[in-house]
Amino acid sequence: MHLLHFYDVHHILEEQFVCAVFMLLLLVMLCYSAVMVPTTKRHIDLSYREMHRKISNDKKVEWGGIFSVDELRIAVRKYWVMAQTGSSQFVVARSVTCAASGLICLLMGLTLLQVERRKFSYEGKVSSNYKWSIKLILLVQSIGVAVGGIAPVMRWFVAARLKSSKVGHKSFRDELKVETYWTQRLVQLRDRSVPIQIAPRIPRKLLHYAKGSLLNPCIKVQVAIVRASKLSLLFSAVCVKGLVFCFHHIKNLNAHCCNLKESVDVEAEMDYSRYVLLLEGESELPQKTLRNICSEVDKLIQKGRKEQPINFIELLNKSVNFNGVGEFDTNKYSDREPPNCWSMPVVTLTSIAVSLADNKRVNQLSSAVSEGLYFAKLIEKTLEKNDDLTIIRRAADMIWVGVEFSKKWLDVDLRNTNLMYLSNNAGKIVNDFTTETRSDLLMQNPVNWPDKVIAAHSMYRITQTILLAHTDNDSQTDEELFERLSIMISGIFAACLTNLVSAITLKCHNNAIEEREQSVSRAAILLGKSEEILEIIQQRDLPRMDPKKSANIEEWRAFMALNPPASVSASSNNGAANPHSNAEQVSVEIRG
Repeated sequence: MHLLHFYDVHHILEEQFVCAVFMLLLLVMLCYSAVMVPTTKRHIDLSYREMHRKISNDKKVEWGGIFSVDELRIAVRKYWVMAQTGSSQFVVARSVTCAASGLICLLMGLTLLQVERRKFSYEGKVSSNYKWSIKLILLVQSIGVAVGGIAPVMRWFVAARLKSSKVGHKSFRDELKVETYWTQRLVQLRDRSVPIQIAPRIPRKLLHYAKGSLLNPCIKVQVAIVRASKLSLLFSAVCVKGLVFCFHHIKNLNAHCCNLKESVDVEAEMDYSRYVLLLEGESELPQKTLRNICSEVDKLIQKGRKEQPINFIELLNKSVNFNGVGEFDTNKYSDREPPNCWSMPVVTLTSIAVSLADNKRVNQLSSAVSEGLYFAKLIEKTLEKNDDLTIIRRAADMIWVGVEFSKKWLDVDLRNTNLMYLSNNAGKIVNDFTTETRSDLLMQNPVNWPDKVIAAHSMYRITQTILLAHTDNDSQTDEELFERLSIMISGIFAACLTNLVSAITLKCHNNAIEEREQSVSRAAILLGKSEEILEIIQQRDLPRMDPKKSANIEEWRAFMALNPPASVSASSNNGAANPHSNAEQVSVEIRG
């Protein structure tokens, strides 16, 4: 016998009609919810900027100031809370229309459950031409509805649970009040002039009135949807409050213990609720939700801790100050020479060090420098926007690839060379280039030089500084020079890393709403990676230079030239000299 002979056709049509109406409602609610997104983004963005200004005016965590890793971690948490609660997805997810759509999904799921119940009641009494396939279709549909309805139903329940604690705090009229951001976009479109240029006044007037006649019903529909959503949420909250009241007595003792424990934890933690970005009329987030948001960023920080650069930390501990910045090249730069970035002297010094030691020590140093260059490049890209230095960093990257993987500086095998050969070879490259291009106006600007020549210029200056510093100290062994260069590299990295706090806080702040969450997550992981590094830097006395200039190595060198270190560095104890009188002998002449 055919299946339809046994089914109540009237009930089937009712269920189909109800489901169709529910789906139509979901579509209309989705469209009208999308209208308020641009307005809410603007409101959230204004709130974010105001909160960012307040955080900036609080106790500053920046270069040259007294800071701790805990303070930096708190700052990252603040930005994470703002990024999470201000994201468009989270704003829409906690809206009343989203909660109402969850209730509709629940009602549709109950309707499907009724169909399933009737199907089992007719099991064995009916037959179908589709045989087993009809059961498979119903099973797939049921699974799809169940999986797709879990998230919206959970959002509805959470919203109702939160609303249940607020029931009775407002009048019924206030509960159904429609905030301005729901209709602001439509009202603005209605009140604006027609963007079509029509010369006669009467047609423009008629067109404006026609636009108003079209948008006024849309505004009324939007108001009706929001009020119906709020009413359904209020009804749901009352029902959930009754359920919670019943379960409260069953688990009273256990709940009391948990609440006592939670209250202690909340008091021990900082209150981040004032950093939650809320819209007009929105209730505060529950403490449990706020703690879950904070725990997410804590997990990111913990993830970073597992990736801490062990070799680099060991290298960083070799120096006790920042004197390496002023020692790697003690000669004055002219305007017709390429500027320096943090990466270039580090890569050049490492190239020289590779030619001095055995493979084990070389590999350890290369690994440490590679880990350190990650932080140096990040600081340079975040804080230093000079396009000229981007070219120098590119040249340093090119050299480092050969040093790290092939132990070669340009085409020179560093395992079969010496300091004098590196100096002569680099000087020849620079002089040959300047001779060939003396009439080329473009090449008169050193930032236009090829990467190879920029790297050779750095190698020549640094090797000449080392050779001149050790003219009277021929007894120094390769191992001792290797150790001195390692300390010098450590000092340069240490000076660069004084800007790490500023780089992390700057990464936390992002003007684009869509990119804030990802930007703060990267900052949190970076914080976890660099916690021990920050503690090492914190123990050193920072020079009193302008924080705005601290991201530039040339500013460091100029400051240290005017303010020589009061104490002698560990590298200076190994016999380093300061041959300022030989500056003219070391600099490469660029003949114009």
